Amino acid sequence: MVALKFIFWASIGIVFYSYLGYALLMLLLVKLKSVFFRSPAYGKGRQINLPYVTLIVSAYNEEDFIEKKIKNSLELRYPDGLIKLIFITDGSDDRTCEIIEKYPVIKALHQPERKGKVAAMNRAMQYVETPIVVFSDANTLLNPDSIKEIVKHYEDPLVGGVAGEKKVISGIETMAAGAGESLYWKYESLLKKLDSDLYTVVGAAGELFSLRTLLYENTDEQIVIEDFVQSLRICMKGFVIRYEPNAYAMESSSSSMKEEEKRKIRICAGAFQAMILLKGLFNIFKYPLLSFEFISHRVLRWTLCPVCLGLILLSNITLTILKGGRYFALLLLVQGVFYLLSLVGWYFANRNIRVKALYIPYYFLFMNISVFIGFKRFLKKQQSVLWEKSARGQYA
Repeated sequence: MVALKFIFWASIGIVFYSYLGYALLMLLLVKLKSVFFRSPAYGKGRQINLPYVTLIVSAYNEEDFIEKKIKNSLELRYPDGLIKLIFITDGSDDRTCEIIEKYPVIKALHQPERKGKVAAMNRAMQYVETPIVVFSDANTLLNPDSIKEIVKHYEDPLVGGVAGEKKVISGIETMAAGAGESLYWKYESLLKKLDSDLYTVVGAAGELFSLRTLLYENTDEQIVIEDFVQSLRICMKGFVIRYEPNAYAMESSSSSMKEEEKRKIRICAGAFQAMILLKGLFNIFKYPLLSFEFISHRVLRWTLCPVCLGLILLSNITLTILKGGRYFALLLLVQGVFYLLSLVGWYFANRNIRVKALYIPYYFLFMNISVFIGFKRFLKKQQSVLWEKSARGQYA
């Protein structure tokens, strides 16, 4: 019974630390850092010399949205002579490339063969001549000052890249998927800010990510979550990735939970691949702060937490049956209510019924189940780098 109690409380501790305790610890550490160390405020309160920048947009069969993306890119508040636009549409077999070619200011790259986003990015980078490159997805819209907000960080020679914020827009028709996805990204944004304030962001999102051109590595075309791997490899070279909330990419939410499931499972399968590629980050003696953030923020969620949820439930049931203590019955009841609410949330989500509070337990459980499915797909090598596009909701 002692062993069961240890498993129960240790599992609760791991789940609590991963999803809440880490954030609380980071708040404390960042506060202590601000008291004892004063970091230079690069680019704040004064005019900076704006560098030459290239914006690369990867698009695959985006004919319904690409005009909005082009207009949004041309309206970015950055001097015309200092920004170059490259749109790459490899593999697209709709009108995406044809639409882009109507704009001579954009360098359009296209080849019929589809090899995936990494291959497209590697090819596009051959045409980059500026010191700074910004990557953005074709189905996102950037705020007008996003490039200006990003480049100010490069005054710091230790900054190798800058991660923008991802904002998920959910309409009424995508309420079920959008509510959970939006809440998740708001919490992720908070953690990214804390990571950045303490040391570095651990993994940038491809919707809006910038780096120094010289630090870009032509990566294996079979990498699933290339933005995550690319950004952390920069950190392993001794640079940091900064987080800039005033540079953001707006993306509509998945049109349904089924579409969100496809996206989440793909990311989870890619996560196991990424951990192997970045295995050096488990050496906490070589990368003390980076390893601490990497393991706490990412690895625990992708490995121990889903397993611990099962252990908490099974050990709680066993301890209740063995009469390990009156409070175990109460804790089992709490778990039962949580999973019941998750099931109700699942029922409502599949019918797009708007009960936002129920999407939180459902989305939490959904994320952890996705890890198991993603792991299975990773083991069987069933996750193709040529992802199946998830249908997104409509912008207002």
